[in-house]
Amino acid sequence: MARLFAEADPTTWVAVTESFGFRGRRHRKAALRMLMSQATAAMGGQAPRGSKFATWAMSQAAPALMRRAAGRVLVWVHKADPELVVVMATIQQATPQLRTARAMRPMEYDDTVSFGHPTLGVGEKLVMDVPGSTQPPFVTYTWDRGTDFVEVTAVSGDANRFRTTFADLDALAREIRVIDDVTVSEGTPTLRIDPA
Repeated sequence: MARLFAEADPTTWVAVTESFGFRGRRHRKAALRMLMSQATAAMGGQAPRGSKFATWAMSQAAPALMRRAAGRVLVWVHKADPELVVVMATIQQATPQLRTARAMRPMEYDDTVSFGHPTLGVGEKLVMDVPGSTQPPFVTYTWDRGTDFVEVTAVSGDANRFRTTFADLDALAREIRVIDDVTVSEGTPTLRIDPA
């Protein structure tokens, strides 16, 4: 089964995926608070009662849920300002249903530019930060590997400062690697990997 791996710059990003207990708790809570406020604003409402407790509970459960995803989901928050940007990398099987859903997205999703990656090849980058929009600003990087889609999505809590993170986001997206399990038959005692 394919899974993701990345060595994110520790001076810029805090990994949420393996941050259990107190380690990373402040960053998890701030990121979830930002995401929940963005979702509430997009729906034109106010934060429901008990939202602080819900944020805390989700911050405690998030690392365990991502660990259960077995490397199919990786999440980081901005170290200096966790509410500025949250990044999630995912790998999904390219089912016919997923391809159909992607083909039926609004026309705005066609405004992509090519984005090169050292191991995944050329993918697509989409920036959605329309001023005055109720939709939170985000950027996605997508690679179609035939059997699956690798996607990196960054959501920001500050549309005015979002573009200041683009260089860091590009660098993080290029750190994503896909690890595929290799089955070795009993008759092949040596596994040789091309150094390239």
